[in-house]
Amino acid sequence: MSDMEAVEGPEGPVAPHRVIGTPPPTPRLLGSGDAAKDGDTEHGTELEPAEERLPSEPDYPSHAKNAEKVVAFSFVLAFIAGCGFIAAYIGLEVHSVDAVFRSNLALGLSLSVALLGLGLGALIWVRHIMPDAEVVEERHDMRSSDAERASFAEYFSEATGASQFVKRPLVRRTLMLATLPLAAIPIVALRDLGPLPGTSLRHTVWSPGRRLLVYGTNTPITPADFSAPGSLITIVPDGYTEDLDALAKAAVILIKFRPGELNVPTVRNGGTLISTMNWTVDNIVAYSKICTHVGCPVALYEQTTHHILCPCHQSTFDATTGATVIFGPAPRPLPQLPLTTDAQGYLVAKSDFTQPVGPSFWERG
Repeated sequence: MSDMEAVEGPEGPVAPHRVIGTPPPTPRLLGSGDAAKDGDTEHGTELEPAEERLPSEPDYPSHAKNAEKVVAFSFVLAFIAGCGFIAAYIGLEVHSVDAVFRSNLALGLSLSVALLGLGLGALIWVRHIMPDAEVVEERHDMRSSDAERASFAEYFSEATGASQFVKRPLVRRTLMLATLPLAAIPIVALRDLGPLPGTSLRHTVWSPGRRLLVYGTNTPITPADFSAPGSLITIVPDGYTEDLDALAKAAVILIKFRPGELNVPTVRNGGTLISTMNWTVDNIVAYSKICTHVGCPVALYEQTTHHILCPCHQSTFDATTGATVIFGPAPRPLPQLPLTTDAQGYLVAKSDFTQPVGPSFWERG
């Protein structure tokens, strides 16, 4: 079978049938065909018949036939694995650690098999189906002559035949079948972009009267329970101890100071200036645990200098002056959570953060 086959019509041959993946038909040069036969050299250029530079058949046809089946099997396996990736991506839940593990395992295995099948099929195709031939081409000018361009088109047509892409429809069709899921994967993955966040990044689950719970034990805390100056603990909001999405924004660090050490500045809440000293209880202050640079957890504290450190990029905040930035790439202070106590004496939030927590670009959400 050639790469271009004439199709018989009721009144004779019509336009040739072109197989997907083959080059378009090259116009015949005058002088190389019928015109040359008729001696028409005035309007055409006589070209010597081109020597075949690539063999059109594999070296071992029987071996190539068996290799063709292996290649087809590899491409079909890649297609099935690609479909499995899409099914796992859409169907598996990721709302728990175990579910995420199973989802990642399924996605990794299916994508690996899909790529392995395509690679293995292509490797066997080249090594065992295509003929073994060495091609050497010398350097020449950037712009080729018309004759050379025509010669290249002819050579490309020969290479198409030598690749066996046209002559082995089983390989060709299974290859196209295998690439369909891989082409669909990026489209399916776009669904994870979801809707725009709007103003959701500006707020957390903290609300007036919501108790502060010690992370790990999930027990409420009173000012008397947190009486050692220089201490730092992580706090989570009551009712959301298992909600990882909520904790990603609402985690808080609680720090205890000695009398006179705090010098919390006045901040602007909307159009009103508010002293954040009213947000503390018995020299206890609460700051967001989410760094304002790229969102890493700030969990290091130097008692002697009262510096809060982010371990990711070394942003340093002064805890005594409203967690202002004194070093590093963080562009703004850690937001402060207003504190008060409830009727039972437990520490509770006076309100939500008055500024967005986390990276500063979230403020544009």
